[in-house]
Amino acid sequence: MADLSNIREHMEVIGADGVHVGTVDHVEGDRIKLTKKDSTAQIEGAEGGHSGHHHYISGGLVAEVEGDKVRLSANADVAVTFEEEE
Repeated sequence: MADLSNIREHMEVIGADGVHVGTVDHVEGDRIKLTKKDSTAQIEGAEGGHSGHHHYISGGLVAEVEGDKVRLSANADVAVTFEEEE
């Protein structure tokens, strides 16, 4: 797991394949909280109660923090299956 202390607000979270997963709202403990407006659930077109709220990515999925990007160790389509809710 990469050092989460280097993760800042508004950084882009991308999968190992370079595909956009979300945008950092902030780090809470060992998880990355994604912004509501850019949470993967909305990008993927989820409906109902699943969209419109924050989603979290486990810090264990972070491979590296590079520039303004947080790269995950899993491809984006796999990473979203690990997404956590509040």
